[in-house]
Amino acid sequence: MLDTPLSSLIRTTKSRISTLESRGIQTLRDLLLNLPWRYADETEFGTVEQLNALEPMSVQGEVLKVSSIKTRNGKYMLRGVFSDETGKIDVMWFGQAYLKQVFAKNQKVVLTGKVKFASGKKTMVSPKVEVVKVNQDLMHSGRVVPVYHEFEQITSKWLREKIYPLLYATKFFEENLPLAIVDSFGLMPRSEALSQVHFPDNEESLQNARHRLGFEEMLVIQLGVLKRKFDLKSNFEGNAKALLIKKQWCDQYLDLLPFELTAAQQKALKEILEDVASLTPMSRLVEGDVGSGKTVVAFMAMFLTVCNKKQAMLLAPTEILALQHYKNAMKMFKDLNINAQLLTGSMTKKQKEQVKMGLRTGLIDMVFGTHALIQDTVDFKDLALAVIDEQHRFGVSQRAFIKRFGGPHMLSMTATPIPRTLALTIYGDQDLSIIDEKPAGRKEIITRAVPEKKRNEAYDWIRSQIQSGRQAYVICPLVEDSDAIESKSVTSEFARLRQDVFPDLKLALLHGKMKPKDKDQIMLDFKDQKTDILVSTTVIEVGIDVPNSSIIVIEDADRFGLAQLHQLRGRVGRGEYQSYCFLFVNSFSESTRERMRAMVNFTDGFKLSEIDLDLRGPGEVYGFRQSGIPDLKMASLTDAKLVKAAQEAAELLMQEDPTLEAFPHLLAEVYKGVKEIDL
Repeated sequence: MLDTPLSSLIRTTKSRISTLESRGIQTLRDLLLNLPWRYADETEFGTVEQLNALEPMSVQGEVLKVSSIKTRNGKYMLRGVFSDETGKIDVMWFGQAYLKQVFAKNQKVVLTGKVKFASGKKTMVSPKVEVVKVNQDLMHSGRVVPVYHEFEQITSKWLREKIYPLLYATKFFEENLPLAIVDSFGLMPRSEALSQVHFPDNEESLQNARHRLGFEEMLVIQLGVLKRKFDLKSNFEGNAKALLIKKQWCDQYLDLLPFELTAAQQKALKEILEDVASLTPMSRLVEGDVGSGKTVVAFMAMFLTVCNKKQAMLLAPTEILALQHYKNAMKMFKDLNINAQLLTGSMTKKQKEQVKMGLRTGLIDMVFGTHALIQDTVDFKDLALAVIDEQHRFGVSQRAFIKRFGGPHMLSMTATPIPRTLALTIYGDQDLSIIDEKPAGRKEIITRAVPEKKRNEAYDWIRSQIQSGRQAYVICPLVEDSDAIESKSVTSEFARLRQDVFPDLKLALLHGKMKPKDKDQIMLDFKDQKTDILVSTTVIEVGIDVPNSSIIVIEDADRFGLAQLHQLRGRVGRGEYQSYCFLFVNSFSESTRERMRAMVNFTDGFKLSEIDLDLRGPGEVYGFRQSGIPDLKMASLTDAKLVKAAQEAAELLMQEDPTLEAFPHLLAEVYKGVKEIDL
């Protein structure tokens, strides 16, 4: 029944069937699973007397007479008189002559619209019409009305008219959750939820239906994450290398630091040390805002690994970041007998072979590198710890590859602040440590949304800052000019700034289409203060520290989400100087104003990520392919209670059968939605 093609089930045109099929709606099942994205509360009826020009209102009554009039331009206008117990009102429709066939004298109808004044009289112009039929509920008014995503000739009204008479078929949907879960968590049965979510009896039924279907969506995500965690552990045989944690070693490392650890760093460190002292391989993600001190914590774990006479590696997404970590380690451990090396793609074959030999023989204690570290030709004598920086740049397959080096402890880091509910969802196969506290004494970055009329003032101020020794970034969303998108390109902006605005200063251009070697050289020149202004795309989002840069200008800031704007802002404020972020925007929409206000008012990345998630949803914020989060129809990732309940249910099911083969319906959903998520 549910797999019946729509073409043999509903009366409509071939064109509409083709449009539905292009959207993946081919069968009755697909149609009933095409859920509303919002609802209009039209439960209350007004009266003719109450109709006004301020807000649309639904009124129920009779059509007394209808006549069609040909207008001067040859089109038809339909005129009628509508009546209820409070009075009469003129009604007119343009270009909808077919309505004359719908109305009969004294036909009961519901009209929805606003009043306008036409020829000095109160008139309803082109109101929505629904005929009241005996023994049939209203579909478009007088209830909580479902609103669907519309595309081409497929309107919400059309979908309601096709779905409503087919609602009986929701009873054929099998229950895909174990009954114990349905009962334990007080969930509405699936078939009932699917019926109520389309045409709810009342507000309470709608909320229960949405909760049930949202729970199901969230449960599938949680199961996918937990199953991935189980599969990764199952594919690794043997124990991890439990590290000995000596107080004297910890004290020795802490003495190397010119500052005290924050409470958040200490907590993360305690969690990491407990993990690495265990025979169970650590799989932990340290999530912290820009400048929160994640690397300091990771370096201590690497130092303790070397104290245990074992090897540690740090994997970074770019050569320049790997080099920065390597230089920082050399500086920190310069007086200790630690052999740290670098391995990247741009090194010569001979240099690479020397490092690989050192890793195989155990002569090298620590290695910092890029993807060059996770090749078949690389092997370790005794790798006990792998640190992955900016872990979202690497996939599940790369983490699985590292496991072949004897199943080391794995510590991932990300500077992308994510709300805890979302982090537990997409990174649920790892334990989570959050560093949500900045080191003392760090100056907040002053952020301003700059109106276009003050652009030249901003440029003058930037020049004065550069003349006093500082440096600046200018960020553009596009590499080259585009006919399709009205936005500044980095190439044209670089040319304009160099020629017309800052001809007296040294500018450099940077974007993702350049060769990695060239990009790294441009960044190093900027770090070495050979350049005053770096005009770049978001390629600098994950970049090296340039303590002397104190200004970042973001052009077309409305084209970026809050999470990305915050990441870009974090390129400055890394030194002793007061830093500034200037946002230039093209859009004046309310959502843009709201986001810019948030950037000006908040410097906490976690707070901004929550606002961003609420405003734009997970797909927009993190990218579906990056996060592995499907297009959620009912669940909200900001609903902490729902996320927690789904996690609890997922853990119960995994305890019962970690392969999920006992729950074939759910396993099919997990495979359909997750497969291999690139985290």
